[in-house]
Amino acid sequence: MSRRVLVSCGEASGDLYAGALVRAMRTLDPSVTVSGFGGAQLEAAGATLVGDYRGMSVTGLVEALAVLPRSYAMLRRLRGAAAAEPPDVFVAIDFPDFNFQLLPAMRRLGARIVYYVSPQIWAWRASRVQTLHKFVDRMLVIFPFEQPFYEEAGVPVEFVGHPLIDLAVAKAPREVWLPSVGLDTARPVVGLLPGSRPNELSHILPVLAAAARPIADAIPGVQFVVARAPALADALFEPVAALKSAGLPCVIVEHATDEALAAADVVVTASGTATIQTALHGTPMVIVYRLSPFTYAMARRFVRVGTYGMVNLVAGRSVVPELIQDALTPEAVAREVVSLLRDRSRRDTMRRDLADVRARLGGPGASVRAAKAVLD
Repeated sequence: MSRRVLVSCGEASGDLYAGALVRAMRTLDPSVTVSGFGGAQLEAAGATLVGDYRGMSVTGLVEALAVLPRSYAMLRRLRGAAAAEPPDVFVAIDFPDFNFQLLPAMRRLGARIVYYVSPQIWAWRASRVQTLHKFVDRMLVIFPFEQPFYEEAGVPVEFVGHPLIDLAVAKAPREVWLPSVGLDTARPVVGLLPGSRPNELSHILPVLAAAARPIADAIPGVQFVVARAPALADALFEPVAALKSAGLPCVIVEHATDEALAAADVVVTASGTATIQTALHGTPMVIVYRLSPFTYAMARRFVRVGTYGMVNLVAGRSVVPELIQDALTPEAVAREVVSLLRDRSRRDTMRRDLADVRARLGGPGASVRAAKAVLD
């Protein structure tokens, strides 16, 4: 009798990790049956989708209210699917405000529970570790500093390494890829990664677009490439269209983030998974982020860390600049980008620091190690 696994992930990065996990599980055990809540990556790996996360992923307390009805409907659908065919293992991937609601139901059904990719409870709302202690049979963490946090809390934990080590690979080198998207290999390239959620783009992309003109004034011939996450409305990218209309060389690419990161001289990226992806390519970067004022004011009351970017958290010190909330202005973005493009020594130092970050993330094979843990 084949083993049944139910997976739940709720955003682009979680879907990417879920797809790699399921492919590894199906390689180790071709008879395993996987279903779940996710997106295109999970489905392409061979899982049966019970529900699609796209349109439900937001950041912020205020923003989450708009998707509550869909979230509750999806929770009911997943509980119903699990009751009809109880899984042997339930794998929750990050997305805690949603996945925590499923843990009691999965425990009642007798499923073993694996939490893959830790919620950032070590950064804020640390009391939620008690929920994980109560329900989770194994935490599979992807950052080294997370393991001692869970060990201290008495939660069974295994550091499997970061799945992007294997996944963040450019399909074409800079000298091939840039001409294929209409850009010049002899001119500097600035990569813009404004986030994967609609509300992130609405707060961040207009600022990055406004920074492009002063960057172009300071760096003759500079080119811009915007990496577009899947399932985002065209209207969100209107600020980029305005850059093109103003004559700045700028392209939007989809399903080519790694190629863009490998080709860029400097990247401006929204805080999150993309900072690690950028680090794995060794590309100097500036981390940016902005929430609604109310959400930011509320969140700051609970934050327990002094830095936001995952790259800086892994390094244990500030190795790349962060422009967060009110510090995120076109002038500040332009100043940091121009400095990095002009200062080779600063770029080289940052590349060395990013190589150290990569070394801390574990070796290749994270998805296979996670798959073995789930199947075991």
